[in-house]
Order: sequence, then structure tokens, then C-alpha cells
Amino acid sequence: MNHPNIVKLKEVIRESDILYFVFEYMECNLYQLMKDREKMFSEGEVRNWCFQVFQGLAYMHQWGYFHRYLKPVVIVQQMEIYTMVYSDFGLAREISSQPPYTEYVSTRWYRAPEVLLQSYLYSSKVDMWAMGAIMAELFSLPPLFPGAR
Repeated sequence: MNHPNIVKLKEVIRESDILYFVFEYMECNLYQLMKDREKMFSEGEVRNWCFQVFQGLAYMHQWGYFHRYLKPVVIVQQMEIYTMVYSDFGLAREISSQPPYTEYVSTRWYRAPEVLLQSYLYSSKVDMWAMGAIMAELFSLPPLFPGAR
């Protein structure tokens, strides 16, 4: 996927029947920005970051995929240009793929209700739920729905 808010795959290497994926370098992730922060982010920062993430999500959904594993640690940032992008597509699925899907899709704190209730039928809307929980966390700093890991 070629979009400014989706991490770029630079190279695929096959060695001894093992695939290695080389992605562009990102300096930090959203979790690192939030973890020890005492002062709230400004509304402008949160709006800018969320806008970028939603742009990437819209592109991904339009191309027929959903991420299923959104959480602050997979939203990475290029500090010099202050751009937020997605990474970690290990659980991504095609929207048109046939259920049932796996019940494990993300950290509990960011799981949509249908996934928490162990439904095997869910859609790209789980990405929107996760992003809403992340957005609330950006505004308040503690997670909206913390739970045992």
C-alpha cells in the first residue's frame, strides 16, 4: 500500500525459506510519546495525529483491508516531519475474506465489543473502535478501557 500514513515496505528478503521484511525506519511510536508524559497533549496535536491515522485507515479500508491490531505501539512516527503512520500488519485481513475470523485481534484495551464478546463475525469497524479508544487516551493519557493483560 502506497500512502503517506502507512509504513513503507522497502525490501523482502528470502533466506533459507524464511521471509524477512524490511520497512522504513521510524524513530518512535505513540506509546513512547504517551508513557511517561505528565502534561496533556494539545488539542491541535491530537487532532493532527488522529487525522493522519484516519487518512491511512480510510485508504486501507478503501483498498479492502482492515488492520485488526491498532494500538499506540503500532502507530509510529517520523519525528523530523512529524508524520504518524501504521505498522505491524501481521493480523490484517481482507474485508472481503470470509468469516470466521480469529477472536484475538488486539490488546484488550482496544478491542471492539463484538471481539470482546468472542464474535467471529466482525468488520473494519473494529479499527474505528480501536482508534476511538486511542483518541480518548491521547486526550486523557490513561487508557480509556484498561484491563488485565
